[in-house]
Amino acid sequence: MISDGSFRLDGKLALVTGASRGIGYSLSKELAARGAHVIAVARTVGGLEELDDEIKAAGGTATLVPLDLTDMPAIDRLGGSIHERWGKLDIMVANAGILGTISPIGHVEAKVFDRLMAINVTSVWRLIRTVDPLLKLSDAGRAILLSSSVAHTARAYWGPYAASKAAVEVMARAWAEESQQTRLCINSVDPGATRTAMRAQAMPGEDPEILPTPAEVAAKIALLCDPALNATGKLYDVRADKLLSYNDPS
Repeated sequence: MISDGSFRLDGKLALVTGASRGIGYSLSKELAARGAHVIAVARTVGGLEELDDEIKAAGGTATLVPLDLTDMPAIDRLGGSIHERWGKLDIMVANAGILGTISPIGHVEAKVFDRLMAINVTSVWRLIRTVDPLLKLSDAGRAILLSSSVAHTARAYWGPYAASKAAVEVMARAWAEESQQTRLCINSVDPGATRTAMRAQAMPGEDPEILPTPAEVAAKIALLCDPALNATGKLYDVRADKLLSYNDPS
């Protein structure tokens, strides 16, 4: 286990993308329950409002940011707005992503590929760029980037999605190397198969009841926000509950 889970996040500010459903929704609730004020970012307003109601009912607080992650200038403005209102950021979770098409790589339509890369890769880079200085103003900055096992297995028919997650992990590793002399810890996460709409899209014949819920997965990912954590540039395998190091190809 990477943390005993006893930590609190009172007074901390956490930004979560893809917060209107799935892992992002549950992680937003988990961080709010630990005392963090959550900046919940998603395109779906209804999902954000439902999240806000649940957080408030549990005694937490949130700020809702309806935002389409293909709107790159809006992502750029987000950092400035956070700085103006709060002056820093303690936690950033780049959770939002899309699956694209499961098909032979040569059959993927250009518009599908371009949209997947825009949301899964380019928007993450824009987010990193806008929040990096804010996270470094925190006394325990934490950046968490959601990945997938297919970033390493290069599974047949999953080419574009796998490539997008591999790109995210490389950005996280480079950012972690660049931040070694700061208090900012940056790690990627492989959540494993989870009972989400994206998983159902990818595996329509699978029984969802055999999979862990987003809440169960989010509770483990939240451990990466522990202010006592000092690991950075790692990959957290949720199923194994282990922080993994990267190795050169053999």
